[in-house]
Amino acid sequence: MKTYLTRLAGGDTLSREETREILLRITRSELNDCQIAAFLMAIQTRGITVDEILGLRDGILETGKSVDLSDYDNTLDIVGTGGDGKNTFNISTCAAFVIAGAGYKVTKHGNGGSTSVSGASNVLMNHGVKFTDNIDTLRRSLDEAGICYLHAPLFAYGMKFVGPVRKALGIPTCFNILGPLVNPSRPKSSLHGTATPAQMRLYTNAHQRIGDNFGVLSSYDGYDEISLTSGFKLITNNFEKVFTPKDLGFNYVEPAEIYGGETAADAMKIFDSVLEGTSTEAQKNVVLANAACGISIMDRNLSIAESVALAQESLESGKALSALKKFIEINS
Repeated sequence: MKTYLTRLAGGDTLSREETREILLRITRSELNDCQIAAFLMAIQTRGITVDEILGLRDGILETGKSVDLSDYDNTLDIVGTGGDGKNTFNISTCAAFVIAGAGYKVTKHGNGGSTSVSGASNVLMNHGVKFTDNIDTLRRSLDEAGICYLHAPLFAYGMKFVGPVRKALGIPTCFNILGPLVNPSRPKSSLHGTATPAQMRLYTNAHQRIGDNFGVLSSYDGYDEISLTSGFKLITNNFEKVFTPKDLGFNYVEPAEIYGGETAADAMKIFDSVLEGTSTEAQKNVVLANAACGISIMDRNLSIAESVALAQESLESGKALSALKKFIEINS
C-alpha cells in the first residue's frame, strides 16, 4: 500500500487490477483508516480514471451479494449519480414505475439520499416497503409488478468498510459516483444520469468497457437527469446527440417547478401526485421525459415520439400507479 500511495502522491494512476486489490484489502480489514483516507483523497484530488473506477466496481461486485436475473431477456436500471445539489423530487424512481407500467422490466438499484432530502430508498421506505435480498421475492416483484428494488447496503458489503472514513472526511469521494455501476443484478441495459461533463465521459468510457446496452445523459445546467430546465446530451452505444425539451414534445420548465421540497415527506407527496395524476404539468412531464428515454434505451426501434407515447399511456392509464401498488404489496 505504501508503494501505491507513493505513486498516487506523485500523480500516477493505478491499474484496474491494482484498484481491485486495494478494495479487497479494505474489505479484509488489512488497511487502516489513515491509509484508506489517503487513498480516497489522492484519487479525489486528481480525479478517478476509468481503470480505477472499474477496479473498485470489480471489488464491490466480487465481495458483495449477486442477484442472478440473467434468464430475463432485458432489464433496465435507471438512476443518477447524485451530487448535483439540485434537490429534485424522486424523478428517476418515479420514472422507473412508469417504465414498468409500460411493460418493461426494471431492476432499480438505489440508496438513501446523500445530497438530497429523499433518495430512492427513502421514498420507498416511506411507503412501507421493506428491503430484501431474497431472490424469490425479487423475482416475484419483477414478474408481477414489473420492477424490483435492490437496496444497495444489502448487496454491496464492501461499502460499509469505507463508510466511517467517508463520513469522517465529510467530502465527496470516488465512492459517491460508484453506486450506479455496481447494480448486483448486472442489468443488460442502463440509463445513468451524470451531473458534469467529466462524469459523463467517465461513465461512457466505463460502460463501453463493461459492454452493456447503455445510455448516459447530462443536462447542460448540471442536473443528473433530464430536467427540462435546459437541453441535455445523451450518449448511447449507437449515437451521441444533443436534445432540447422541444425535441421530446415538452416545454421548458423552471428549476423551482421540479424542486423536491424541504423534507422527505414533501418529496413523497410529489412522487405520489405524479403517479396519481394530480401533479403539476412540469412534474408530470419531467418524469415522462426520463421514462421515455429509458424505454428508448431498451427498445432502439422506437422513435422519440413513440417512446413518449408509451410513457404517457403507462402514466395516464394508471398502469404506472398499479405497478407501484403491486410493488408495495409484494415488498411490505
